[in-house]
Amino acid sequence: MKTQNTPLFAGLLLAAGLLGASPVTAQTQVALEQQWETDTTLRVPESVYFDAKRNVLYVSDIQGDGAVKDGQGFISRLSPEGNVLDLEWVKGLNAPKGLGVYKNLLFVADLTEIVVIDIDKGSIVQHIPVEGSVFLNDITIDNKGTVYVSDTRTGKVHQYKNGKVSTLLEGLKGPNGLLALPNAFYVLADGAMFSLEKDKSLKKITAVSKSVDGIEQVKPGEFIVSCWPGEVFYVNASKGTAVKLLDTQAQKLNTADIGYNPQKKIVYIPTFFGNKVVAYVLKGL
Repeated sequence: MKTQNTPLFAGLLLAAGLLGASPVTAQTQVALEQQWETDTTLRVPESVYFDAKRNVLYVSDIQGDGAVKDGQGFISRLSPEGNVLDLEWVKGLNAPKGLGVYKNLLFVADLTEIVVIDIDKGSIVQHIPVEGSVFLNDITIDNKGTVYVSDTRTGKVHQYKNGKVSTLLEGLKGPNGLLALPNAFYVLADGAMFSLEKDKSLKKITAVSKSVDGIEQVKPGEFIVSCWPGEVFYVNASKGTAVKLLDTQAQKLNTADIGYNPQKKIVYIPTFFGNKVVAYVLKGL
């Protein structure tokens, strides 16, 4: 991957060198307690999104190869209790991954385009190509409707705003999880969690683990971060610490792009090749 020595990239290197912190493995009061798991009818579930307005879970199913345009991907709908309401709710995608909702639309990162689904109709209404993209991965949407999507293979973060796609960040190493909040923006890349500063540099909050994947805020300044090989961490941004809450690597269960229900403090974890979603209550917060 070719990178450019832009101020952003320089800021990322500086932050990584001066502000890095190592994951913490000590005991913590925060814990995950399993509540339920789905059956294994899902097909390589990569991302879960909890839609509080409709009280439903959306799951992106890759089914085929995660890097190939094969038309086998689809979106499932689950109940909050883990029952499969509609396995192939919306079909005809390629390798769908990150999900985000704004108003009545569900946005899906699908390799080289953003697919837009009308939730009420349960049908695709728009395909938004992202020029030069290779492996679009996670999606987040701010409160004004701007859609952000990471490209793990090209090291970029793109934004879709006012009908146009542009590049927000570049020169990153394996960017994946994104989180847009009203007063902050977070990026998972290079095994760590970063915050986007006003000058568009990235400040390293803490190292986490390899293959960082999903991120959800559980309290102001406190987050749950998943890492694809099978690890989930609690991150305290003010302390710059990452505490491991879950490790399913021995069971060969991946922990991909998580979802979160803030009212009930439930973390939803898609297990990728495990073909199921597992729900955990977050204790201690």
